Amino acid sequence: MDLEQIRSQHNLLKKWDYKWTPLDKGYTDKILYINVGDNDIRDKNVPPVMKEKFIGGKGYGLRLLWDGTKPDTKWDDPENEIIISSGPVGGITQYSGTGKSLVVSISPQTNSVIDSNVGGFFGPFLKFSGFDALEIQGRAKSDVVIFIDGVNHFVEIFEAPYEAADSHILAEQLTDIFADNESEKRNIGVVSSGSAAEHSLIGMLNFSFYDPRRKKVRLKQAGRGGIGSVFRNKRIKALVCKVPGVKGNLNNVVDLEAIMERGRRFNREIRELDDKQCQMRQTGTAHLMEIMNDHDLLPVHNYKFGSHPEAYRIDSTVWKSHFTQNVPDGCWFGCNMSCSKGVDNYEVQTGPYRGQLVIVDGPEYENAAGLGSNCGIFDPGYIIETNFYCDTYGICTITWSTLSAFVMECYENGILNKERTGGLDLRFGNSKDALEMLHQVARGEGFGKIAGTGVRRMKELFIANGWGEESFLRDIAMEAKGLEYSQYMSKESLAQQGGFAMTNKGPQHDEAWLIFMDMVNNQIPTFENKAEALHYFPMFRTWFGLVGLCKLPWNDVEPENNASTSEPAKVPEHVDNYVTIYKAVTGREFSKERLIEDSERVYNFQRVFNLRRGYGTRKFDAQPYRAAGPVTVEEYESRAERYDKQLREEIGTDPDGKTVTEKMKILREYREARYESLLDAVYKRRGWNNNGVPKIEFLKKIGMDFPEVIDVIREYQ
Repeated sequence: MDLEQIRSQHNLLKKWDYKWTPLDKGYTDKILYINVGDNDIRDKNVPPVMKEKFIGGKGYGLRLLWDGTKPDTKWDDPENEIIISSGPVGGITQYSGTGKSLVVSISPQTNSVIDSNVGGFFGPFLKFSGFDALEIQGRAKSDVVIFIDGVNHFVEIFEAPYEAADSHILAEQLTDIFADNESEKRNIGVVSSGSAAEHSLIGMLNFSFYDPRRKKVRLKQAGRGGIGSVFRNKRIKALVCKVPGVKGNLNNVVDLEAIMERGRRFNREIRELDDKQCQMRQTGTAHLMEIMNDHDLLPVHNYKFGSHPEAYRIDSTVWKSHFTQNVPDGCWFGCNMSCSKGVDNYEVQTGPYRGQLVIVDGPEYENAAGLGSNCGIFDPGYIIETNFYCDTYGICTITWSTLSAFVMECYENGILNKERTGGLDLRFGNSKDALEMLHQVARGEGFGKIAGTGVRRMKELFIANGWGEESFLRDIAMEAKGLEYSQYMSKESLAQQGGFAMTNKGPQHDEAWLIFMDMVNNQIPTFENKAEALHYFPMFRTWFGLVGLCKLPWNDVEPENNASTSEPAKVPEHVDNYVTIYKAVTGREFSKERLIEDSERVYNFQRVFNLRRGYGTRKFDAQPYRAAGPVTVEEYESRAERYDKQLREEIGTDPDGKTVTEKMKILREYREARYESLLDAVYKRRGWNNNGVPKIEFLKKIGMDFPEVIDVIREYQ
């Protein structure tokens, strides 16, 4: 069926014309509300207090979700919401990393609040169309597409029965349908998911951006927590936004020259320093592969080990040879980090798209490490293939990587077998059957239906079925709060243990990526340093999610003199850039101190939101033991010298004459106690009590003492 035939089958359900609100100082102060159940479309004013306290982006998402749902709302209830919002800085083009938006919902995986950071065009385009946020509720009777026309200022909901389900085709179809010519494709942003999101709890969203050099629609992902599954449960096939084009000052900022000056400064840093520091423009985040392997931090065999002799087969030099070089690869206009690397003209080897030539965005570090070393697979072709299918099927690659590694370890320990997997041989390294498991998820059949529920539910199923020892399964199941771990081996980094398990949404590196500071650069050597970093680092990352910024330009490329500054871990020059830019966009009086204050309000609100959902206390900040130390004898023996030294020098126990099992028990008690001490220290620094609940006096201090917030926490004081 050609595009005109597909378009002809669109059945218009609702059209709503609106009066366009141009941006002023980064805001429109309007929210677009859509209920796909009853086709209600309207705009809502942003209350002044919401703008003041929640800023934008993730803050707006959390506030709207709180107001739109009840404490017991389930992820698949029609009243669950998906909120997409950028932020006041989002959409400027004069500084790198300013095209981000945040997606917020009740998660199918965690049953609590999830937020996911994503690039691509849709978030800024939504702003340019006249709305600071999109709030979606309800469940449609059939598959629908929502079209936001920021040129002619109307919104449509229409049935779309014949568009493809999977993103790499669907995004192309919709871009072609709504662009009148080739040049207009740059003005279309599409949000979609895929067939696997329909049959699993681990679905993600793809946000498109058009690459005029390749003449291809490309994809960035809002990956974590199953928001794509919510999207497809609501029977939404896609969101489409069209704008007249992107030009110099659509945000209508207060001081454009100040932003341009900081942009020129940072662009010069990238040109002069990136090749020497991170090589983002050559390999993207995949440059981390050999660094993590060299420092014993690369996840191998479900986080058992931190390095592998075959890791060179999937290191950054390999990815550089696959990535197209010397092509600007930013996922937003004006971004010179250029980290959105891609594999051009990849011929798909398996599945329904076998033989197609496609562009695969990535692999990024998380995909290469997770799909590769963590599953014992050192085949770049497999990683590219799986990366492509996860994206087009609408599955989070981080979640898929970690759950695959968990399944493989279960298989090797007899917890799973061919009878239980429907014939799949899921040993470490078996790429063929690992791919088949993924295709099964997309088809909604076989063992794929079990895998698609995620690590937590699989763990509980295996325990309930009596398929393995409960304590072992709980130790090796790399999830916390119901969310799978990102791809860093945290055993030797207490800071990263906290950075994973203490997160509000679950172990995702974008909240507290401390592994590099802790284990590579040695910037937080003491216990006190680590506890302090677990306060300020999440606050910086939260603020980026409030205003529409990418996290990478903050500390992935640093000024040459950064090491000699008073706080090198914070990259003071870049913090000053952000303070200057925010003031220049909004006209608001601002400082690095207020940056933290803004973040503290929203971060604590999210903690209370978790509490409202039945979580948000100390017991939910627990981690699986493998995140902290060796579970098996072979794990201990792989680092025996290091562990024996710790027993002797830190614990005061002579390891000589003790069995490995005895030494593991002593080490475990020590490491678990250290983690509990870390919780105590971080809670105190954050203004929380020993149960991990914000204190009322602290909420009053930061201006988050709304009556409805205090009502939730009062009984936990």
